[in-house]
Amino acid sequence: MVDITHKNNSLRTAIAQAIVNVSKLETIEAIKNHKIPKGNVFEMAKTAGLFAAKRTSDMIPDCHPLPVEFTSVDYAIDGLSIKIIVTIKTIYKTGVEVEAMHAASVVALTMYDMLKPVDKQVEISNIKLLEKKGGKSQYKNHGEGINAAVIVCSDTISAGQKEDKAGKAIIEKLENSAVSISEYSVIPDELEIIQSKTKQLCKDNQLVIFTGGTGLSPRDVTPEALEPLIEQRIPGVEEAIRSYGQNRMPYSMLSRSVAGIIGNTIVLALPGSTNGASESMDAIFPAILHAFKVLKGARH
Repeated sequence: MVDITHKNNSLRTAIAQAIVNVSKLETIEAIKNHKIPKGNVFEMAKTAGLFAAKRTSDMIPDCHPLPVEFTSVDYAIDGLSIKIIVTIKTIYKTGVEVEAMHAASVVALTMYDMLKPVDKQVEISNIKLLEKKGGKSQYKNHGEGINAAVIVCSDTISAGQKEDKAGKAIIEKLENSAVSISEYSVIPDELEIIQSKTKQLCKDNQLVIFTGGTGLSPRDVTPEALEPLIEQRIPGVEEAIRSYGQNRMPYSMLSRSVAGIIGNTIVLALPGSTNGASESMDAIFPAILHAFKVLKGARH
C-alpha cells in the first residue's frame, strides 16, 4: 500500500453513482410495490452497500483500512433506469472514493441479483465518482503569488562543516505548494544575525521560514531572536507541529518551534533536523497558506 503516514487526518467526502437499467415498466412497479420474490430490493441492496463500504479494503488490495463514519444510499427512478447515489464520509488520512464506488457497485449487483428472476435484461452502467472533497487537493495552488525565504540557522553548516538538508527539504515542500522561493541562505545561529535577517526579509516576503536553533541547547537561540520581533503568535500552528511530531517521534516535545506574524509576513522557526523540518512542513502545509487570504481580508 502507498505510505500515508506523513498525511494529516481531515474530513473527506466522496459521492459515487451506479445505474441499473431494467427492460420493462412492470419491473419498476414490482420494485415499488415490494413484489419482487427475493424481498424489498431497495432495502436489501442498501444493506449490501453498507457492508461493502466497510469492507472495501478486504476486496481491493491497495486500499487502506479506514473508519467509515457516514454512508448513505439513495435512489432515483427515471423511466426504466434507477440511479444509485452513495455518499461516504470519514475523518482520516486518505480519501473514500474507492469505498463509494465499491458500495455503489455492490448495491447495483445486489439489485441485479434480486431482479433477474423477473427481468432477464437488467443491465448495470455508469459506475463512476461524481465528487470528492478533502485532503491537500482542496488547497491546490493556494501558494501561487506567495514569496518565501528559507534560512538555515547553523554554526556548523555556515562554517562549511556540514551539508544542509533540512532547508532543501523545506524548499521542496514549498515548491510542491506552488510557493516561489525568493531566497535560500545559511547563517550562524546568533541572535543579532537572525534578528537582522528577519527584519530584512519581512520587507519583501509573505513567508519566512527558519530551520535550526529550536532545540534546548544554550546555543539554540532562534526562538529568543524571533520572539521579540513577533507581533502576533499563531499558537495553533505551533501546537500542530508539536502534535504531529510527537505522534512520530516522542523527542519532538523538546522542540521549540515558533510561528507568528511580523507586519504582513508569517514567520516560522522549525527544527533543524531533516526529519523534523520535513515533518513540520507536512503538519501545517498547505493548510497554513489559507492564512494569507485571512491576512489579505484583514488589510482590506
